[in-house]
Amino acid sequence: MQKQEITMQQLSGMQGAPVYDDASDRIGSVEEIFYDTQSNQPAWIGVGTGFLGTKRVLVPVEGARAEADGVYVSYSKDKVKDSPDIDSDEISAETEDELYAYYGVSGGVTGGAPSGEGQEEATVTRSEEELRVGKRTTGAGQARLRKWVETEPVSEDVELKRESASVTREPIDRPASGAEIGEEQVDVTLRAEEPVVEKQAVAKERIGVEKDVDVDRETVTGEVRKERVEVEGEADERR
Repeated sequence: MQKQEITMQQLSGMQGAPVYDDASDRIGSVEEIFYDTQSNQPAWIGVGTGFLGTKRVLVPVEGARAEADGVYVSYSKDKVKDSPDIDSDEISAETEDELYAYYGVSGGVTGGAPSGEGQEEATVTRSEEELRVGKRTTGAGQARLRKWVETEPVSEDVELKRESASVTREPIDRPASGAEIGEEQVDVTLRAEEPVVEKQAVAKERIGVEKDVDVDRETVTGEVRKERVEVEGEADERR
């Protein structure tokens, strides 16, 4: 627990905070702060003790410290509870001298007055709700690539060559040496081209799906609650 020196600002907002002794035993709660009437500095902490805080005792501000869970004073619980009783809302010079002597601290200017005597300000805290808008990602649809097979007729022209036979005659007028007259047959093979069809799969196109981000602006509406403060009676509003 980190300790810190008590300040004027802390004291002014500590009404009702727990008060602990030097052994961290609870004594009571802060009831009021008594200020020195001449220096206007806090001098005493009024602590409500007993059942429902029915008894009020004082402990010096000197040596006190503020922590997260309350105010800690540098005296024992019994020491504080046995201090001189204070019945009025002001501390006389004689009573203050008695308190200084009881706690063994040096006295200051006499005449302490509680913070309620022109020192304490009654306040309320006004709160209101604020709209907090966030974002979350949800499904907004689906894109799918699907491939199937269709059969369609195709045609293509092709040139085909075909051999044909024709008879040629050439007159010859010379002796036929060793030629015999008889029968003879000559065969000529004719050739022709015919179409041959085969199929081959060829990749033609690559198709993919990419995601783009479109930014839209949408107005979110809601209702928030706000506290209002109304001043009744004779009071001047100051800012």
